[in-house]
Amino acid sequence: MPRDIPVGNGSLLVNFDSNYQLRDLYWPHVGLENHTAGHPFRFGVWVDGQFSWVHSDDWHRNLEYEPATLVTQVRLENSKLGLRLLLHDAVDFHENLFLRQITVYNDRDQEREVRLFFSHDFHIYGHEVGDSAYYEPERKALFHYKGKRWFLINAAKVAPDNELILGVDQWAVGTKEINGAEGTWRDAEDGYLSGNAVAQGSVDSTAALHLLVPDHGQSQGWYWIAVGEDFDSVIRINRAIRERGAAVYLERTRQYWKLWASKEPDDALGLSPELTDLYRRSLLIVRSQIDNDGAIIAANDYDITTFARDTYSYMWPRDGALVSAALIDAGYSEVTRRFFEFCHNVVTPEGYLLHKYTPDGALASSWHAWYANGQKQLPVQEDESALVLWALWRHFDRFRDVEFIKPLYRGLIIRVANWLTSYRNLEDGLPLPSWDLWEERRGVLSWTVASTWAGLQAAANFADAFGEAHLAAQYRKTAGEIKAGVEKQLWSPDLNRFVRMINRREEGGWDVDPELDSSLFGLWYFGMFPADDPRIIATMNAIRQGLWVKTDIGGAARYEKDYYHQVSEDKANVPGNPWFICTLWLAQWQIAIAKSEKDLDPALDILNWTSRHTLKSGVMAEQVHPYNGSPLSVSPLTWSHATVVLTVRELLARQKLLSLQKE
Repeated sequence: MPRDIPVGNGSLLVNFDSNYQLRDLYWPHVGLENHTAGHPFRFGVWVDGQFSWVHSDDWHRNLEYEPATLVTQVRLENSKLGLRLLLHDAVDFHENLFLRQITVYNDRDQEREVRLFFSHDFHIYGHEVGDSAYYEPERKALFHYKGKRWFLINAAKVAPDNELILGVDQWAVGTKEINGAEGTWRDAEDGYLSGNAVAQGSVDSTAALHLLVPDHGQSQGWYWIAVGEDFDSVIRINRAIRERGAAVYLERTRQYWKLWASKEPDDALGLSPELTDLYRRSLLIVRSQIDNDGAIIAANDYDITTFARDTYSYMWPRDGALVSAALIDAGYSEVTRRFFEFCHNVVTPEGYLLHKYTPDGALASSWHAWYANGQKQLPVQEDESALVLWALWRHFDRFRDVEFIKPLYRGLIIRVANWLTSYRNLEDGLPLPSWDLWEERRGVLSWTVASTWAGLQAAANFADAFGEAHLAAQYRKTAGEIKAGVEKQLWSPDLNRFVRMINRREEGGWDVDPELDSSLFGLWYFGMFPADDPRIIATMNAIRQGLWVKTDIGGAARYEKDYYHQVSEDKANVPGNPWFICTLWLAQWQIAIAKSEKDLDPALDILNWTSRHTLKSGVMAEQVHPYNGSPLSVSPLTWSHATVVLTVRELLARQKLLSLQKE
């Protein structure tokens, strides 16, 4: 199930599914230690002797954000109960505090008591063994803890004088997932909780807040979860809410993210309101998926574990580099610096980056083998090392922060560049085989050689800047040999386009993989060939014609016969599911070759297609269903949103250039 509305601050990340159930709570790193393990935190309502969980079919749910900020605007309506709820969720921009403001509207002719129930199915550190939970009467709050992970849960109602009355009105702590116990959420369904005060092992809890709502009137309440390493740290946050008021934290967070997302006014962008919203929302979603210690996480939708028993909650250097490029273009140097420092810390002594990393910098799980066909092989995706250099030069070229680059020059830039230079077959100049960007096949790939060329060019630029002309010449010479190998081996006159991959035969010659793949985009995007090179034009036109999904949904597939989350075997019309990034790559190419304002229309059409196929909240998945447009795979995918940002920045730059040329 997609995550419709994530909120976070770079340390604490909270995700909601489309039914408005809290499904993920990550702390102290974005993507590391999911203290729910994907289990739902239910939210329910009791009134007039009737109970309903808001994820049930009785409710109409509208899950959105307030404009240009990381504060949600959720509307829930239940005509059977005669209630409407307006909710604003946020993670405080500074404190490890998840906060919800709840306004209940009574559509009936009499005053009614409305009881709000909040259940908590914690799996602290990602598992349920050894958890503890208890009710604490001094603060009228619930606590869950294990080791150095503490969670304080509290609520408050707003009195007529706007003062907060702190404390839950009912509570229950109990066991779950053992001996047939489902959890205390079942206890809530009659409108009353047992008041059991403590449990250990596999435990959950439920709290209730009672609001008196006037006839055709409204009442307001608050609910929050404070997170910390110990008892003192969470009660400090709770005390601050009591002293300063919950509204202060919501408003300051609302304004912080508006400030963060608006480095330029809307009219400076010159986009439609829909595309302006998509651009700002994409920036905010990207930031929510980035850990404060620098790891740019691919996605944090825990439901993907049902597919392969693993998550996307890792830092892939490739994804990180491309996301960084988007943030650089948008002017967010403070975020990208931490990413490059992260890469500097994890690069191997030999000069390459491995498959993926956990948010705290440890080597992550991998399916790339060190051994195959009786010999050692290096389990790398070469583009992951090369693109970090490509993005780092983009950063330096934009911000010119010499003192930031200085410690990275020898330990990251030169180290990686020397490895890129050495990891080649000297007979043809091409890199040795590595895994492709889709992580499914191993060989010499067009995307990989293009990014390797770009990484070496970036290293040469740095070497020139730091006065090491001999290194710059070496890197450019290597890049030239790689390009010559691409022109000789990866261009197919018979197909009149570049091919995806080649592999050397032991007896000599090449095995050619001619499958059409959208990643051929990299041959021009990273600068190896001009976007209007006739060979690139032929290749990109082939992608547009061969990979466009011929249904009412449209969009571009990754490659022919894509099996990942496959929906249809009608390959003539559905070569694969539409991917946001692959579709936007077509827009980026149209922008790059545009010679007039009119030439930009196809790119705008694709951006508008993208806007139409996001969730109502503005969140973008990895893929969409080719027949009904529903999200597939993880959601949100950081790379999808970053590609929106890149496309918009490139569109604006091209518009400016074309305007100057007209003058």
